Amino acid sequence: MLWGALLSLLPAFAGAQSAGLFSMESRQDGRAWEAVGRLELAGKAFCTGSLITPKVVLTAAHCLYDDTGTLIAPEDIQFLAGWRNGRAAAYRRVRRAVAHPDYDVNAAPSSDRVYNDIALIELQHPVRNTTIIPFVTGQRPPVGESVGVVSYAHNRSEAPSMQDTCDVMSAQQTVLIMSCSVDFGSSGSPVFAFGPDGPRIVSVVSSKAKSGDQPVSLGAPLDTQIDVILGLMEDGAGFAEGSVFRPFRADAGARKNTGAKFIRPQEPASDLLKP
Repeated sequence: MLWGALLSLLPAFAGAQSAGLFSMESRQDGRAWEAVGRLELAGKAFCTGSLITPKVVLTAAHCLYDDTGTLIAPEDIQFLAGWRNGRAAAYRRVRRAVAHPDYDVNAAPSSDRVYNDIALIELQHPVRNTTIIPFVTGQRPPVGESVGVVSYAHNRSEAPSMQDTCDVMSAQQTVLIMSCSVDFGSSGSPVFAFGPDGPRIVSVVSSKAKSGDQPVSLGAPLDTQIDVILGLMEDGAGFAEGSVFRPFRADAGARKNTGAKFIRPQEPASDLLKP
């Protein structure tokens, strides 16, 4: 996970309170959230991702890079929907992936880097399971709105955890600052707003930082980024043939309990959005 060095951007927020994490150890506890899964990255690390269609996973762009800043090959990524205690509700390999074109893995930590820290992953085969329902997406929530995060992390990697009562503390143009609890592995986690029509994803967890002594999480508001990435995919991004996003195979090595890495992304956007 990218540990944010954005302290100069963050005013001190006093008195923000968040409820603790609830570990969804049983399938019954996590039944409504099985479209959230663990992304296995070249056997070395993992992030969190979420289905927004049966064949498209939303995550953070920096998850597609290894520790050296090298793109991870699609065949070295696997999506484990609803991973819990050694089993997943669905296992899927990856066909291709693409990050927002303005994301720069080598850039210094900044609000712009957080804003562009969004990627889409196309699975080799759609997840068609009546218990795994993709989530809808929505626009950024206002300051003060309660949001929730479903995530995996290095110290709770075997089951998803829900925090459904954290707050949007600040909604700057390029970054959401939230009181949600995140850690290594939480990269790419969906941030949910709740309404009468059910939960909708309004942000993706990018990094953690501090406001004074208080830990905070930084999220990328979705805005139009998904449409930008789908446009790239429609133009053929993500496949090695003729793509500027040519993936490279990650080096072999021991698995690390971290949650940040990357690769890149092709197929008409209209097809990707079909159920």
